[in-house]
Amino acid sequence: MLQEWKAMEKPEEEEIRARLAAAKEKLAKQQLLIKEQKIPVLVLMEGWGTAGKGSVIGQVIQNIDPRFFKVESMGEKSEEECRKPFLYRYFRRIPEEGKFVFLDSGWMDEIVKDELHGKLSDEDYAKRIESVRRFERQLTDNGYLVMKFFLHIPEKEQAKRIEHLEHEKDTVWRVSKNDLWQNRHYEKCEEAFSSYMKNTNLPSAPWYIIDAKSRKWTELQVLETLTQGIEIALSNQKLAVPLLQNVFPLVRMPLLAEVPLDKEIEADEYRKELKELQNRLGELHNRLYRKKVPVIIAYEGWDAAGKGGNIKRIAGALDPRGYEVHPIASPEPHEKARHYLWRFWTRLPKTGHIAIFDRTWYGRVLVERVEGFATEEEWKRAYQEINDMEAHLVKSGTIVLKFWMHIDKDEQEKRFKQRMETPEKQWKITDEDWRNRDKWDAYETAVNEMIQKTSTSYAPWHILESVDKKYARIKALKIVVEELEKVLG
Repeated sequence: MLQEWKAMEKPEEEEIRARLAAAKEKLAKQQLLIKEQKIPVLVLMEGWGTAGKGSVIGQVIQNIDPRFFKVESMGEKSEEECRKPFLYRYFRRIPEEGKFVFLDSGWMDEIVKDELHGKLSDEDYAKRIESVRRFERQLTDNGYLVMKFFLHIPEKEQAKRIEHLEHEKDTVWRVSKNDLWQNRHYEKCEEAFSSYMKNTNLPSAPWYIIDAKSRKWTELQVLETLTQGIEIALSNQKLAVPLLQNVFPLVRMPLLAEVPLDKEIEADEYRKELKELQNRLGELHNRLYRKKVPVIIAYEGWDAAGKGGNIKRIAGALDPRGYEVHPIASPEPHEKARHYLWRFWTRLPKTGHIAIFDRTWYGRVLVERVEGFATEEEWKRAYQEINDMEAHLVKSGTIVLKFWMHIDKDEQEKRFKQRMETPEKQWKITDEDWRNRDKWDAYETAVNEMIQKTSTSYAPWHILESVDKKYARIKALKIVVEELEKVLG
C-alpha cells in the first residue's frame, strides 16, 4: 500500500488553520454524540519511528473531555502479557461504550517488528494476520469504531529527524534502537508495513495513510479523517451487520434428547477412581507448570446439575497456587460497557495455570438469548465470535475443555425441592431458578444450537450425564486427565 500511495497536495497555511479550527470544533461536538449513543472508539496510531505519533495524539485529545478518553502507549510486553495469548493485552484495553482509547502503536507494530527480526515463521505470521482480521471485525460487528492511521515519512525525513533529536541531550532519549534500525533498513521495513496494511485493510476498519512531513498538516489529516469516521459511525449505528459463514471445523454432537441419562457408578468404584484420578491430575498439574501450558476448563449446564460439586473434585486435586475458579454472574456495569467477551479475556490463565469457569462466555447464546438481553443479530453472530476466541486461545497453546452438565427436567425438579427442604442448601435455590425452569424448552433449543455450532475439533463439547453426580465427576476427571496427557505426553 505504501508503494502505491500518493500524498494529497498540502494546502496553504491559512487554509490549514481554518480547516483545523473547523475539525476541532466538529470533534468537540461529536464526542457528546459518541457518549450519548454509547459508541466506543478505538484509534490505532501506527507509523515510522519519529513520525510524530505521540504529538498527533496529544493534539487530538485536546478536543475531547479528559473523562472520556485514555491514551495507551504500547511498549515492550510485561511478564504477564508474555504469558498470555497475543491479543490479550489489546483486548483488555478496548474502550468502554461512549469513550475513546488511543493506542500509540499496537498490534501492527508488534507483528511487523517480530516478522522483520525473524521471530515469526511465515505460517505464524499468516496466523497472526488472520487473528487480527477477525479481532477487528469482531469489534466493528459489535458497534466499535476502529480508526487505523499510519503516519508516513520518507527515508531522508526520518534520518533528518533522528539526527536532530540525537543532537540535543534532552531529546536523544526519544530515539530508540528500533528507529535507527528502521532507517538503516528503510526499504525492507516499507515493504513489510505495506504488506501488513494490504492484508488487514478491511472495509469495516480500513487503513488511512497520513503524510506526516508537516506537523499541522498531519494533525489536520488525522482530525478530518477521524471526524468523518465518527460521522459515518453515528449514521450507521442502527444498520444490521451481515452474519459470517462458519469457517471452523465442527464435531458432530448429539441433541440433548438423544443423550441417555442412566449412567451410574458404584460407590466403591467411585472412591477408588476418584483417588487415582485426582492423584494423576495433581502430577499433571506440576508438569503443566513446568512446561508453561495454560488450561481453561469451562462449565455450563442446567441449574442444579452439579457444577459446584464437579468443580470441587477437580480443584481438590490441584495446587491452590496454580488455579483459579471464576464464578460468572451478570456482568457489572463496567463490563456491560465493553465487548461481551472482554470480561473473559481479562480472566485468562497465565502459562502453567488453570482457570475454571463456573458459567462462561456462552451466556451470550443461552441466558442472553432466551431472556432477550441480546438481540437476535447479536447472539447469532456470537457463535463465530466464540469459535474465533477459542481458536486463538488454542493456537497460543491453551488447552480448552468445555463441559455441559446434563440432567432431565424431572431430576431438576427433584433437586430444587431437596434444596428448599434442606436449610444449609436453601441459598442455592432462588426464584430465578424456578423462572428459568418454566423456559426449559427454550433453553433446550438454545443449548442444542450452541453445542452444534461451537463444538469444534480444537475445543469440542463434552456432555456429562449428571443424574448420577458421582458418575459425572469421574467422567469429567477422566476427560481432563486424558486431554492433559495428550499434550504433556
